[in-house]
Amino acid sequence: MQDQLRRHLELFRELGVEGVRTDAEWRDRPGRPTRPAEQAPSRVASAQAPVHAPAAAVALDAIRTDLGDCTRCKLHSLGRRQIVFGVGDPTARLMFVGEAPGADEDIQGEPFVGRAGQLLTKIIEAIEMKREDVYIANVIKCRPPQNRNPEPDEVEQCEPFLFRQIDQIRPTVIVALGKFAAQCLLKSTEPISKLRGRECAYREAILIPTYHPAYLLRNPAAKREVWADMKRVREILTERRT
Repeated sequence: MQDQLRRHLELFRELGVEGVRTDAEWRDRPGRPTRPAEQAPSRVASAQAPVHAPAAAVALDAIRTDLGDCTRCKLHSLGRRQIVFGVGDPTARLMFVGEAPGADEDIQGEPFVGRAGQLLTKIIEAIEMKREDVYIANVIKCRPPQNRNPEPDEVEQCEPFLFRQIDQIRPTVIVALGKFAAQCLLKSTEPISKLRGRECAYREAILIPTYHPAYLLRNPAAKREVWADMKRVREILTERRT
């Protein structure tokens, strides 16, 4: 128990949380997100789990099948190992969208598994959720060479599959991670410093841009701003709980 508490405190310090309240008034206040220990043992096994979850998973599999071993843009010939489609709960209320796979993701076939992905997992846990409770994807499904920014023709070919993922999952909140994802989804040229902090209606969801975890690794001071964004995400999920 002490080790678990220490890890939680280290996590909160890393995100810039200044303190944690443990009094009964805070624990029992109305509208507080349910803690994992208070939830049913399994979201899928719970009687409250969405009955369409298996169908949603099948539908996402169909989108992945349509994508195939994609050769629609030049990235397939520029060194990528495999397509990185997306991972998580097919009925997730919270979805994260990043830019494109990096080297670790290209090897493992799963988005956000490197150092930035480990930080993203901590951020998810800080709002009392688990990585398997959310859905994580990228605008681009193949790693660009040397992790360069995706080019317009690559986005044009790939983003329709992201849109299909979003429309199938139907999340309550979409968090756009970083400049490229936010600009792409919002069709904007404004810097992420101007976009973050906004809330935009987007394909039946609320889109919240924030800094990419990789940026936080280089600029730890920005973790406080991301923590503010994630607290707002938690509020929206609580307000719109079905």
